[in-house]
Amino acid sequence: MKLIAYVPPGDHVDIRPAPVEREWMEETDQRYAYRCLPLNIANAFGWEILCPSGFTAVWDGGKGIPSLQVYPDGGAPAPAVSHFMQGILTFHVRCLFRTEPGYDLMVQGPINRPKDGIAPLSGVIETDWSPYPFTMNWIFTHPGVTVRFEQGEPYCHIFPVKRDEIETFDPELRELSEDAELAAQFESWKARRAQFNEDLKAPGSEAQALRWQKHYYRGVDVHGRDAPVEDHRTRLRLKPFAEKR
Repeated sequence: MKLIAYVPPGDHVDIRPAPVEREWMEETDQRYAYRCLPLNIANAFGWEILCPSGFTAVWDGGKGIPSLQVYPDGGAPAPAVSHFMQGILTFHVRCLFRTEPGYDLMVQGPINRPKDGIAPLSGVIETDWSPYPFTMNWIFTHPGVTVRFEQGEPYCHIFPVKRDEIETFDPELRELSEDAELAAQFESWKARRAQFNEDLKAPGSEAQALRWQKHYYRGVDVHGRDAPVEDHRTRLRLKPFAEKR
């Protein structure tokens, strides 16, 4: 499966596989945030486009283009501009992406990287045919807040999605009791989790030695049996964009 970024002559785009690491996760007590496998997988689920140079931006609360001011570092051109008004900061992505037939590109803000005063907007683009570039947009959440993007900081996160797949799902709401085996496993987990959390308070307990329950991380059920899937994963290994120019 190919994912191609076509870069105009003389231009450059800095793009990388999204890393697992996050500064705020590193700062949690004993780095406990990394114990959450779904968080780790989400962090690395795609590629990040990096800011070519640093800048600050501030929005005064108005609706017009001049209400959002961008101040680039030194003599570098501003990587983002005020274009759509309403306090929206716009990055022009400096390449054209091509996906395999039937695949779109999910375009959004960097995953699990909160940024004070501004929030990323998401889009889904049919990159298997479109000859048009797209923008990555962020919207200010408060006026008067100065927001900074550093050089090399991710401002956009992308990954391919199969265009029609989500519409093939038939979502349903059912009573848990309809699946007796699943209900029993859930009740067993709930009781074990409650006991584990109590035992964590006891000095020298087995729970304190374990620190956290690893059933999901290890891909096993509440009884320690392997989950009935062969592709359980604890890490993603995405390939970087190979230089073909």
